Amino acid sequence: MLYVGIDLGTSAVKLLLMDEKGQIRKVVSKEYPLYFPHPGWSEQNPQDWYGQSVEGLKELLADCDKSQVAGISFGGQMHGLVILDEEDQVIRPAILWNDGRTTEETEYLNQVIGKEKLSEYTANIAFAGFTAPKLLWVKKNEPENFARISRIMLPKDYLAYRLTGVFCTDVSDASGMLLFDVKNRCWSREMMEICSVREEQLARIYESYEAVGCVKPELAKELGLSEAVKVAAGAGDNAAAAVGTGTVGDGRCNISLGTSGTIFISSDQFGVDKYNALHSFAHADGHYHLMGCMLSAASCNKWWMDEILRTSNYEEEQRQIEKLGENHVYFLPYLMGERSPHNDPAARGTFIGMTMDTTRWDMTQAVLEGVAFALRDSFEVAKSLGIEIRRTKICGGGAKSPLWKTIIANVLGIRVDVIESEEGPAMGGAMLAAVACGEYPDVEAAANAIVRIVDTIEPDPELVKKYDARYQQFRQIYPRVKELFPALA
Repeated sequence: MLYVGIDLGTSAVKLLLMDEKGQIRKVVSKEYPLYFPHPGWSEQNPQDWYGQSVEGLKELLADCDKSQVAGISFGGQMHGLVILDEEDQVIRPAILWNDGRTTEETEYLNQVIGKEKLSEYTANIAFAGFTAPKLLWVKKNEPENFARISRIMLPKDYLAYRLTGVFCTDVSDASGMLLFDVKNRCWSREMMEICSVREEQLARIYESYEAVGCVKPELAKELGLSEAVKVAAGAGDNAAAAVGTGTVGDGRCNISLGTSGTIFISSDQFGVDKYNALHSFAHADGHYHLMGCMLSAASCNKWWMDEILRTSNYEEEQRQIEKLGENHVYFLPYLMGERSPHNDPAARGTFIGMTMDTTRWDMTQAVLEGVAFALRDSFEVAKSLGIEIRRTKICGGGAKSPLWKTIIANVLGIRVDVIESEEGPAMGGAMLAAVACGEYPDVEAAANAIVRIVDTIEPDPELVKKYDARYQQFRQIYPRVKELFPALA
């Protein structure tokens, strides 16, 4: 049988066709626009997601035996606010995960409602990118739109709704809304009251691997599919990527170097760090995970290469870098503000330490190292909880760089495992579809059967020591300059 994974990303939708043994048959990608109507704002048109997904499905399935397609599922950009009216029309453009307009609402939730209560209700505190602050922003700034809301959705759930007609979400993606009681895997009545939301405006909750319905008959006919093709709830992109990299079960770790960067730690047990520096979310495998998320990761390198150096030859730029652990230039990778562990939408990207002999390659190295150091910030929080991590999987566009993987292995001082497929959320989505269709008994069984490690980067003890000294300097920079950022922003 064949299974489709749809990764609804920030810049494009990636669609993957996988067979029952986990072999990738085909991958298709379709881009769509990203809008910045004001500095710090980030929006997209949900219709673009659906239109490009349907076109992508047609291309993906063009040469296969469509009668063999059994299931479809998703990994999707998290936290985005999609609101529909009673006629199922999108009320306004989706406000995305990396949108920073909700500073006042986030401050209200954390300071007036209080972090302790938020953590009690949802296992998390408010971050500017979360969905609940966005709802409060719409309520205050666009009351006429707020009054029209009939359905509140996350991005991938809009796709599921258009494909099946079922108003659904999954536990992992719902965890990032600040409306969800993560520990008990249900909507929080207290948060609904705080945000003036009724439960009927929120979707029915499923586990990520559960089937929510089948493809609508008219769409199945358009795509040449059987009306029996199941659609599974899917997962938020990081949980889906974790499934795709085999980061399921207790104590596994995955680092994602995509537009954003995450360190993802799976756990059989529910847990919260006392400072809420890490997100405590439900996992797509039926259990839980902790996650540190930085808003700009591989996008920092893309910005540096494309906009500043004006080059598309990333590999050649990195080839000039030789002396790891000795760079005197530091970079704070906060181009879109920062989430974990600082929770500071006003933070900005910063170079420091340049001298007259600084080269472009020193600066390039600083960008790569800055992202690795920022990931270590979250890694250190996990260590403070007594979590011992000795190795990690890695995925995302940045994971294609051998140099960056080496830097991360030595900054964190752990083994970095490279897997055969780096398709991340799309692969995870296809695996969730396979579980929903009964191909595998559970998510962990699917991961054990499908995910294969093909290389491991070992940390070098001397380089680990050098990078530890550099990290101790890096971690002092943000606290000393953070008071400047609000005025700059």
